[in-house]
Amino acid sequence: MNGLIRSVLFGNYFYGICTIALSIEASLQQYSRLNSLSYYLLIFAGTVLYYTHAYIAEPASDVINQRTLWYTRNSLFVTYSQVLLTFIFLLTFILLLKENQQHIIHTGLLQWILLGIFPVVAALYYGSVSPQAATNSLRNKGWLKPFVIGFVWAGAVTVYPVLIGSIEDDIPYTPGIVSILLFIKNFMFITILCIMFDIKDYAADHNHQLKTFVVSYGLRKTIFYLIIPLSIIGLGTFILYGILRDFPLLRILVNTIPFILLIIVAYSLHRRKSILYYLAIIDGLMLAKAVCGIIGISLIK
Repeated sequence: MNGLIRSVLFGNYFYGICTIALSIEASLQQYSRLNSLSYYLLIFAGTVLYYTHAYIAEPASDVINQRTLWYTRNSLFVTYSQVLLTFIFLLTFILLLKENQQHIIHTGLLQWILLGIFPVVAALYYGSVSPQAATNSLRNKGWLKPFVIGFVWAGAVTVYPVLIGSIEDDIPYTPGIVSILLFIKNFMFITILCIMFDIKDYAADHNHQLKTFVVSYGLRKTIFYLIIPLSIIGLGTFILYGILRDFPLLRILVNTIPFILLIIVAYSLHRRKSILYYLAIIDGLMLAKAVCGIIGISLIK
């Protein structure tokens, strides 16, 4: 069981699961239909491929890092996994392209811009096919890094599900105020998670003079003056939004759970944690948010 958990977390499959869960949540909250199985397989495979490539492209020099050791010991498994996921990604991409080729012809300018901007920013994050060799990447901008990740994730899980659905149904994509607010909420939530995750890399980032928030302001100030206040603002904004939209009280309470967990986990970071804690607990807040959102919109009327 321990080996399975490590494989799911270290192998980035958990990120793929979170992508699907957050996409379903965003579709339901925007009152859009769910996407096809091919689409969910596509975003799962794409997410795992993207994150895993960053690790296998870097030299295995840090023998102390549990994640690096896992990739070294399971290199054959990772290679087979990447080949299989590449096949799934290409197959589902071609399938969706073939099924919707007539609809794609009628795709508007806004749709094309939104389709392209998030993959482009994701590519610029590493800046090179070999991330370790990149000299000018968004990843090296310490203060900008969490916002870039938050932007790409918010686009992938908030915009894409409804956008692809509109192309499949051959209808215009017209995001309203709810879609914009959901994008901002997901953007800020994941950005905060990224700032929390930078705490794990404090020593390495400090040595490489990468000016993340933690390196620039220190651990305590980052937690108590940045992460927790932003989480409280997000919580208050959602409660106000729920009241204005006449959400049932139980739905509001269920959707506040991820924010409360975010504050609790942020406070816990003033003590040193293992890498599995960051991967399972901090990244797990994405899954918790998705589950609470799905329950709130589907089961509580």
